[in-house]
Formats: sequence, structure tokens, C-alpha cells
Amino acid sequence: MRTAFLRYMFIVAFLILWIGVIGARLVHLQITQADWLRSQAESNQKTEHKSKMLRGTIFDSTGRVLAMSVRANSLFADPKMIEDAEDVAKKLGKVLKIDSRELAAQLRDGRENGRRFVWIARKLDEETFRAVNKAFADDPEKQSSNVAHPGLGWRKEQKREYPYGQLASHVIGFSNADDKGQAGIELSQEDVLKGEIVKKIRQRDRLGRVYDETGAEREPPKDIYLTINHSIQFKTEEALAAGVKAANAKSGKAIVLDPKTGEILAMANYPTFDPNEYSSVDPDNWRNRAVQDNFSPGSVMKMVTYGAALETGRIEPDAFVNCGDGRLTVGGYTFSDSHAIGSVSYTKAFAQSSNVGAIRTAQKLGQDDFYEYVRKFGFGKKTGIELPAEADGLLSGPDRWGGMTLASMSIGYEIGVTSLQTAVAFATIANDGVKVQPHILKEIRQSDGKPVSAVKPITERVVSEQTARELRRMLREVVLNGTAKQAQLHGYSSAGKTGTAWKYDPQLGRINREKYISSFVGFAPANDPRVVIAITIDEPRGGLRYGGQVAAPVFKQIAQQVLPELKVLRDGTVPENVPLFDDPSDAPVFAVTESEAPVREEEKAVEDAPEQKKADDAENGRKPEKQLKKESDPEKTAARRPKEKALSEKDKT
Repeated sequence: MRTAFLRYMFIVAFLILWIGVIGARLVHLQITQADWLRSQAESNQKTEHKSKMLRGTIFDSTGRVLAMSVRANSLFADPKMIEDAEDVAKKLGKVLKIDSRELAAQLRDGRENGRRFVWIARKLDEETFRAVNKAFADDPEKQSSNVAHPGLGWRKEQKREYPYGQLASHVIGFSNADDKGQAGIELSQEDVLKGEIVKKIRQRDRLGRVYDETGAEREPPKDIYLTINHSIQFKTEEALAAGVKAANAKSGKAIVLDPKTGEILAMANYPTFDPNEYSSVDPDNWRNRAVQDNFSPGSVMKMVTYGAALETGRIEPDAFVNCGDGRLTVGGYTFSDSHAIGSVSYTKAFAQSSNVGAIRTAQKLGQDDFYEYVRKFGFGKKTGIELPAEADGLLSGPDRWGGMTLASMSIGYEIGVTSLQTAVAFATIANDGVKVQPHILKEIRQSDGKPVSAVKPITERVVSEQTARELRRMLREVVLNGTAKQAQLHGYSSAGKTGTAWKYDPQLGRINREKYISSFVGFAPANDPRVVIAITIDEPRGGLRYGGQVAAPVFKQIAQQVLPELKVLRDGTVPENVPLFDDPSDAPVFAVTESEAPVREEEKAVEDAPEQKKADDAENGRKPEKQLKKESDPEKTAARRPKEKALSEKDKT
């Protein structure tokens, strides 16, 4: 009896102790660890699902899509789960057209090193997606959205597409495999275009089934509208490519600008590339040389020289300047023209692209005033266009100038400019003396089309309206009777300035007379300009090399097509008897010391010849070229000219 009682009491005591322990544990869990347990439960029930919104679309000014993103499928592998690497690689290699042996080695290596994720192929189109699924399907006739093989799977990504291929590729740029902009607008507007990561909180039950989903606030990507007009861009690229090929040149640049609004209607580079295949192109071709590369403008710079002198009242268009025998000594160096023109009006000296006339004009200005207007016209600083890596140009202050710098700079040496800077300078004259900041970004909109912001360019008066009108008349004379006859249009008036300069060769350490950079910047119609067009041809290697011969015809081809498209009324006549070859008066020239200046016997012969003979020589271009080589051949005088580097690129800074 006693034994039974003890046994009973032992069981009761054990139960009391057990209940006490359980109670204590429950109190600890319910009170002390309640918050921690609640968060653990919620974390097991909630999952964070991330998806990426499509990158913003880029449109031209008319609403045509230039760049867009679409959903794509990317194939990955878990090497640890793939036992038959050779068989998998063989099937994938056939469908994806990749090296199966290399893929098999990649899978084996991943398995041996314990890797759980390897990309096989990214951003595949729908047809390839279906083909891969079919290759591993048990029933090839049945469509599947998954790969029926352990260790293979799909991930949803986005793919960037450029519907027009090469069109405006240097402006648009491209984005890489990770959807990050690498060039052009894709890079400069990355923050506007990029797709934000969208976070969604999903509530799950104990079986993992989603029963609730909430979304997080986010800033969606936006669309960009450019000032580029796809039709004008196409015509510009086509004309530039033809011009570069005709001149057998290294490359070329072209810009079409609305002088009144500052909008870039077209910006082209040749050679170009297809952003859909950017990885297969030489990265050097990705450069937008129209805004990134500096060059010596040559006689194009004379527009600034004469414009500043007109604005400050130093000269009058019809006043006379003595260009003498075509030679002028400055700071111990002699500058020369291709042929003597004697005492002529400033308008004629400008039209004939006289170096002597331009230098005498700059001397009237003086260093400080000349430098001030060079800066006012926009040289030596960025224009502020919405494109990456824009160059400042090369322009040193007067305190660093040598004895011949003013003379050199007035004719386009010892200064570096971009094609865009020259276009803006001429647009200032076309717009009655008001400089409008150039822009290629027109508007930013939400994906639903609602406007977010529009570009409002900065304006600045550089010269008076009267000065602009006088300079337009002088630029018109360049096209009618000067070095740019090839820029005459059918039915429209035009104006502009040619430029030809020798290039600095870093391998030679001096200017190379075999390498030219030839340009023409002009506008039309001459009295009420609607477009400014800047053309630069780099290293023309054919028989024609001067700006009036290789760049002006490209201007003509573009303007002749663009003006009617813009519905500009005709204001001119059809030009007649335009010479095939312009007078190369703006041929590149070296400064030589006074003692080294060659005897000008051939020039004397030209001056004494009948006027008709002079005209014939100017038309065929042979006599002036012969003169140039004999009068100022840099190769012949290099050995005698230890200070030749005064015009080198090194000294331009």
C-alpha cells in the first residue's frame, strides 16, 4: 500500500515539475521572445520579389522610336546539377550556334569548383527561346516555357534594340548587357532612362502559396525626345558618307543646326557603327568626333576675326585693306597668300580668303579684343550640349601668346575647335548676332506621354544685328565670288566660309603637309537663315583637298534636300557656270622667317598675265597649287626653320 502511494506521489511530482517547465518555457516564448518570434514568422511568410522596369525609350523629334527595350529571356545553368555536360553542351551548341566543347568545359569547371550559377546565353529572342526548350522537351511538338533538364533555367531580362541601326548612332549611343548606358544619350541621360528595381512584398502560407502582395513606391523610367529629325539625319549621313568616300578621306563630321532655336536637327560621323552590334566594332568608331575632337579650323576662323573687327568699328566692309604682294612679316615670320590680290575691300579680301587681309584685320583689333570675341563666339569652352565627353577646345590666354600668335590665330592656327563650336559661331551670325545654346534634348516625358520637362536654351548677344547683317553679306560673297562656289544652291541663296589646314603629326613632331583637314560652315537662305550646316573632312587623300572642293559640295547636297523638307521658300536662282574646282585661296600656309621667304617669280608671272588667264588658272586649280608648293613648301624649308614648331599642336595650348 505504502509502495503504491509513493509511486503515485512520484508521478504527481513529475507532472507538476513538467508542467512548471513547460509553463516557464511558454512564458519565455510569449513574453520575452515574442517580438523575435513574430518577425521570424513574418519572414518565413513574406518573400521579396524583384523585377526590373523597362528602360526608357528614345524618340526623334517626330515621335519615331530610335531606341527601345523589350523583354528577353536569358539562359543560365547550375553546373552542380548537370551531370551530362557533354550532351547538354552539344544540344545547346547546335541551337545557339556556339562552341559546344568550350561550353562543356565551362560546365565541368563550374561543377568541380562548386559554382551554382553560370550564364549560357543572354537576351535571346523568342524564336531561340522556343528552340532551346524544344531541344530538351520530351514531346518536341508540345510548346513549353521551361527547359526540361535539371540545372538549366531561364531568367527574364530586357534587351535594348535600335530599330534604325546606324542612324544617329553616335548621338544615341548604346547600353551594355547590364542595361547601363555606355555612350551618347544612353550614357548622359542614364538616370532618366534606367529602369528602376520594383520591389513587391508577397505573403505566403505554410505551404508557400502567395495569398497577398503589396508593391513599393518607386520612380519609373522616363522617355526622351530628341531634336534630331530622322529624315534629315538620314540625308545628312548619306551625303557625308558620299563626301568622305569621294575625297578618299579618313573620316568626316556633319552638323545641321537651327540657328534660331539651337536645336540640332542632325549630327553625323563617318565611319559609323550599328549600336545593335556595338561589341563587334572598333571602339574608336564609338567616338562622337563632332563634339569630342579638336582640330585647327584654318580660314573658317576668319569669320570671327572680321566679325569682331566689324563690331568694334575697326573696319568697314567696303573699306580697303592693303594685301600687297601677298606677304606679311609678323614677329620675324612671314605669312603668305596663295596669290597676290593687292589693295582690295575687306569684303573681297574675306571672299578670297587672304591670310594677309585677315592678319591686318586682327592687328587693328589687338590681342585683348580679339581674344574677347573669340571667347564670346563660344571657342575655348564647352557648348553645354547634352552629350558626354564634350571637348573644351584649345585656347590660351593673351598672357601666353608669342609674337606671332595673334596673326596665327586670326587665320585658324594655334587654336583648337570642335565642329559643334564652329556651327554655333556661324549660327550666331545667322541669328542676327544672338548665340543660342545648342541642344539635342527636346523634352522628357513620362511613359504615359505626360511632359516632365522641356529644354530652355540660354541665349547671349555677341554682336549687333547690323554687324550680323554685314557679315552675312560678306559670307554670301565667299559663295558667289570667292572660295566656296561649290556651295551655291539651286533656288536658294547660301553663305559660308571655307577652311583648309595642315594637321599636326605627332610621329613627325611637326605639321605634316600631306595631311589636311578641310571644312566648310555655311547657312541658307543667306538673308533669313533656317539652317546652319558644318562639314569637316579629315585627311582627304584624293586630287581635291581644299574645303571649297571637298566640304562645300557636301553642304550643298544636304541643304538642297533639307530646305524643301523644312518648307523653306525659294529665294534664289539656279547658279550657272560654277567652276568645277574652286580657287584654293584658303590653302594651308606656314609662316617662314623673312630671310627664308622664297622668291615669288611665278606670282609675278600671274600678276602680269591677262585676266582671262588668271580666271582659267583659278578654275582648274593647277597654277595656285604649283605656286603654293614653290612659295611656302614646309618640307623644303623645315630644315632651315628651327622655329617651325610655333604652329605645332604642342604650342597651341
